[in-house]
Amino acid sequence: MQQIYTYGNYLTNKYGCKVYKVGINISGFTCPNIDGTVAKGGCTFCENDSFSASTGEVQALKGFHLNLNSTENPFLEKQLEQLEFQFKAISKRQAEEYGAKKFIVYFQSFTNTYAPFETLKALYEKALSFENVIGLSIGTRSDSITQETLDYLAALNRDKEIWIEFGIQSVYDTTLEKINRGHDSANVKEWILKSKEKGLNVCGHLIFGLPDESKEMMLETSRQAYSWGIDSVKYHPLYVVKKTALANDFNKGAFTPINEEDYLEVLVESLKMKPKNVSVQRVTAGINDSSLLAPQWCRDKNTQVKNINKALKPLGLKY
Repeated sequence: MQQIYTYGNYLTNKYGCKVYKVGINISGFTCPNIDGTVAKGGCTFCENDSFSASTGEVQALKGFHLNLNSTENPFLEKQLEQLEFQFKAISKRQAEEYGAKKFIVYFQSFTNTYAPFETLKALYEKALSFENVIGLSIGTRSDSITQETLDYLAALNRDKEIWIEFGIQSVYDTTLEKINRGHDSANVKEWILKSKEKGLNVCGHLIFGLPDESKEMMLETSRQAYSWGIDSVKYHPLYVVKKTALANDFNKGAFTPINEEDYLEVLVESLKMKPKNVSVQRVTAGINDSSLLAPQWCRDKNTQVKNINKALKPLGLKY
C-alpha cells in the first residue's frame, strides 16, 4: 500500500525530523463577515464562540477586535504574551508526546492577516524568534490580506517556511452566497495566484457537502483549486453544530448533511485527480461533543479515517 503524500511527509523529507504545527489563538482577531465589514454573523456553519479557545494564564481580551483599518493596538503586548505562553505549552507537549524537533507556528483561529501591518509584523517576528521554529502557517481569508503583508511574507519566505492557508470552500458563487461567505470565488483565485507569484506556499481548504452542491460541483471545486497551483490541501465534510445559522436550517429541515458514503466517494475522486506534488493536511473533520447536531458519522475521527482507508484500499492507497 502506498501512503498518500501528506504534509508530514513533505516536512520530514525537507527537514529530516518530525516537524509539528503549533496552533495559536490570539485575542483581538476576528473576520470581516463577523464584524459587519462585508457581512454579519460569519459563515453559516461557523460557531463564533468555538474560536474562543483558552489562551492559558493570559486573560482573553474581551470586546477588543482589530481590522485592516485599526489605527492603534493598545493590547499588542498582551497578544505577544498569549503567543509565547501558548507556543511554549503546546510545543513542549508535542516534543514530549510525539518527538517533535522543529515547529511551525500556525496562526489558526479567525482571520490572521486582518489587523494592522505593524501588529502582524510584531506577532510573526515574535513567533519566528522561538527556539526550533522554522516557519509560519497563517490562516486567513482572501478578502483580508493586503499587498504589503503579502510582500512582507514573501521576504520572510526567503529564509523561513512560510505558508498561507486560504478558505476556498467552493468555486460556486451561489454556494458562497448561501453560506454568507462575504466574497466570491474570483477573489480567492486572485489572491492564491498572487501568493504563488510571490513564491509563497499555499494550502487550500475545501468543504464537501455544502448546501445544494452535487458531487460534480464538489469535484469541480477540487479541479479548479488544483489548477490555481495550491501546494497543500485540507478536505472537510460540512457538519452542523449548535448556535449557527446552519443549525437553524437543519432543524427546519432545510439542510441535509452529506452522508458518509457520498463524502467518501467525493474524497476518493478528489484524491485521484490531485497532482502528486500537492500534499494532504487533512482528509476529514468533526467534533465529538454535545455541540454536534449532525451528521453523527463526524463524531469519531478514528472511525472516519478507518473508513477512508477502506475506500482507498482498492486504489492501493492509504492515509
